[in-house]
Amino acid sequence: MPAPLPGPDLIVQDELHLIAGPLGSMTGLYETAIEALSVRHTGGREAKPKIVASTATTRHAQDQIQALFGRPLTQIFPPPGPSRRDSFFAQVKTPSEKPARLYLGIASPGKNAKVMMRRVLLPLMAAAQKAYRDAGGNENEANPADPYMTVLAYFNSLRELGGARRIVEEEVQNTLRRYGARRRIGQERRYFRDRWTYVEPLELTSRVSTADVAQARQKLGLPFHQSGRVDRALATNMISVGLDIQRLGLMVVLGQPKTNAEYIQATSRVGRDDARPGLVLTLLNVHKPRDRSYYERFRHYHETFYRAVEAGVARLADTRDRIERRLVETFCDRIRAQRLEEAEREAKLRSVRNRTVDLLDSWQHVVDEYRKVGTDVKYQRYERRGGQPLLREMLDTEFESEHHRKFRANRSLRDVEPEVHLYVQDPVGGGER
Repeated sequence: MPAPLPGPDLIVQDELHLIAGPLGSMTGLYETAIEALSVRHTGGREAKPKIVASTATTRHAQDQIQALFGRPLTQIFPPPGPSRRDSFFAQVKTPSEKPARLYLGIASPGKNAKVMMRRVLLPLMAAAQKAYRDAGGNENEANPADPYMTVLAYFNSLRELGGARRIVEEEVQNTLRRYGARRRIGQERRYFRDRWTYVEPLELTSRVSTADVAQARQKLGLPFHQSGRVDRALATNMISVGLDIQRLGLMVVLGQPKTNAEYIQATSRVGRDDARPGLVLTLLNVHKPRDRSYYERFRHYHETFYRAVEAGVARLADTRDRIERRLVETFCDRIRAQRLEEAEREAKLRSVRNRTVDLLDSWQHVVDEYRKVGTDVKYQRYERRGGQPLLREMLDTEFESEHHRKFRANRSLRDVEPEVHLYVQDPVGGGER
């Protein structure tokens, strides 16, 4: 038989700072198994693959890498240069040399978020229309106002996005058709212009298929004078990674995102071209203590927000063994490499051993059940060959037994936090409300 192919000797991990919470747990499990399958044995020695990880911040980088990869040695590349503004590989330009991204915080006591969003989108889109037309409109293919003709609205949840979609589709669109005549009393110059032509708002969320996401990215990159261009896009945190479109220049953020890393990543989707600076408007609700705190220190926060980036957390709380029992010790070795108190380490080791063995027993039980009725087992239902699948969808509700239920698996890591319903028990009447 031919010799097996050697495992990879280099692993590249992008966006390390975003691997936090449940996503960190899932990634930690995969990384443990991938490393175990990639180890090479030469001359009686173990050779692990080299890992290169890119991150937007180096805060607690050593702890993150230790938890996720079990590597005690970390080296920063490129190394710090003689000047923090010039590392040989990159140079920092001041706003006076190159226009920087501009952040503007907006709060309005007594107004709800939807009203604020409507009143912000109207002047933004009408002013962009005037600047675009004054610069030659569609006839000028190098129109400097082009990046601001597409507004990217960022929402913290699908619920908020769904509630705002009707406002964007109806109220904003209808009002903009007669917005150009607006001006203050005594004001001679007009800053707005009516806007008549629209396309359906583009959505970038986890409920959009992968094929549609690729098509949406292509549309967002089209200049405004081309057919198929986008004038309004509604998005959630899925745009925080991988949306590298140089053209975009205008974003409206509805409420402060849950983490500082998410806020930095999301808002950096606009103004990526130094010749076309980005404008970010963050709408904050002063009735929410967290939003009010950010608004009150808005300037200081944005001047120093890289210091506030949360450290990623990778945990080993569950286990999904990939191939054989030898991975039990592989997972345990990863736990032993962490900086833990003795009691905590022993508790985690017991938990991992028990969970892994339990999953292996259920795996064997499922296989035995299928074999008793003359059925083969395949990895997932989408394989062309016959047989019953081991892995199940996360939304499946019917299982032959509890052993089968344990093999529910996500097909995407976009969202690993399930939504739950909250019921309040009435302490007097005993009923739910």
